[in-house]
Amino acid sequence: MRDQPSHPAPPEDVLEISAPDQFAALAHPLRQRLLFALGHRPATIRQLAAQLDAKKGNVAHHLKVLREAGLVHVAETRQVRGGTEQYYQRTARRMVVAEPQAAGTAAMLAAVAQELDLSPTETHLTLRHLRLSPAKARELGEALAQLVDEAEENAEDQPVHGVLVALYQQPLPTNATNSA
Repeated sequence: MRDQPSHPAPPEDVLEISAPDQFAALAHPLRQRLLFALGHRPATIRQLAAQLDAKKGNVAHHLKVLREAGLVHVAETRQVRGGTEQYYQRTARRMVVAEPQAAGTAAMLAAVAQELDLSPTETHLTLRHLRLSPAKARELGEALAQLVDEAEENAEDQPVHGVLVALYQQPLPTNATNSA
């Protein structure tokens, strides 16, 4: 088996998701899985199809959508048996939603829900409501981001775990705003 070429890190550290085509691209569970699979190293359509147990045509289609949305790019090409093999890579190590919009958020959460359903092990899902000052909320958000960043082990032989972090302020109840 041929060794995979070495690839540089993604060109960006953080990509802010803000465009409608990016939200649409993230709405499909296979595209989410492709982004997760490309989280550690670039891969070809054939490699991704084998890793995700998907058809190469489906993988190619969804990679095209992700590429057009600016979420993946071709990191390298190689000549193989008279053809050109393309290695796809995420455009950023981390992707954050700049200003969540209802439709995009719902699509992303639906994709995550499907991932949870497919998980072979017990999942951990918690929703809590906390009373926090703006400063404490900012501190918590930064601490959560740091915790997730530091948790990565880069152990190729270990299973991949998905992590979704959301911190948001709940709107005031409508009767509270009317009486104020």
